[in-house]
Amino acid sequence: MTSNYLKPRSTLPEAGNLALETGISQQRTALSALLTQPLQGIAPRCGLVWPHRERLNQTLASALHELPYCMALYAMDTRGRQICDNIEHTGVMTEHFGRDRSDRPYMRDAVPASGFLLSEAYLSLRARRPSITAIQVIRSNGVVVGFLGADFDLRDLPLTRKLYDEPQHWRQIKGDPAIRSAVFQQCRADSEMDRRIDDVLAMFEALMVYHGVYHGKLHFSSNRATVWLLDDPYRYRLLDLAALVDPDICLVYPQRDYPRDALVPADQVGPVLQGLRELRYTDESIYLRSGSLNIFNGMVALTFSCDGSHYMPYAEFLDRDMPFWQAR
Repeated sequence: MTSNYLKPRSTLPEAGNLALETGISQQRTALSALLTQPLQGIAPRCGLVWPHRERLNQTLASALHELPYCMALYAMDTRGRQICDNIEHTGVMTEHFGRDRSDRPYMRDAVPASGFLLSEAYLSLRARRPSITAIQVIRSNGVVVGFLGADFDLRDLPLTRKLYDEPQHWRQIKGDPAIRSAVFQQCRADSEMDRRIDDVLAMFEALMVYHGVYHGKLHFSSNRATVWLLDDPYRYRLLDLAALVDPDICLVYPQRDYPRDALVPADQVGPVLQGLRELRYTDESIYLRSGSLNIFNGMVALTFSCDGSHYMPYAEFLDRDMPFWQAR
């Protein structure tokens, strides 16, 4: 771990995860602001007693209260080898003395000029918990002699926990390459749902517009649907084909006013479902296996026989001039 080497930060593979990346970056900035000052105050004290194990233990033990959320404090030499014990709120953990931490995720990046580094989140070796480590350079007589490490369990940190906003644009995710490679060797076979498709879509529209179903997914190839209701949002219901074509189902799903804060207008639910019908029959090799609609986030989700998936806003799905339809 040297200051002239920097390994690029790992990035999430999907461009659609930019919002997620932004949220993570904001949380890391807040954590850095919380941890920088205490560690910069503790590091010089370690430099004064370097490299004596017991004196380092005493120094870290007296400083632990400055980091109330810290799981463990320790000191390492420039090669990443621990030269004191783990200092934890439960006591001194001697088994960590001499531990080689050079291969841990927090030792793979270069410490910036400020001397402070906040690692990527990682799974801890002992408890397999999502954790994060802050590193601070330790100097003695102006020379870098090692690093102060502070481990944190992500559950304990006072994060804002603000949810990120899901991207509202067309996203395509490739599926199993083994399925894609054999897609043109298959041909769509009519399912029982295909034979009753008009009845199924009419009932499904009624459930979404008049009976409180805010998220529904039709599994055309396996003759079933899963639905989530306003009255019981934490559990889904599984509907087989018999239930999907039986008007009596409306007796067990009470009538509800269409939500005012839904992004999908009530009169657009039917056209979206008809779009699913079209994709089911457009091509005999690449055909729709399942499709869903969520009226609150306004997103349509599609999974095709090639195992590829698409996510897009309902308005884009209904606009036949959009790239999704032109590519088909």
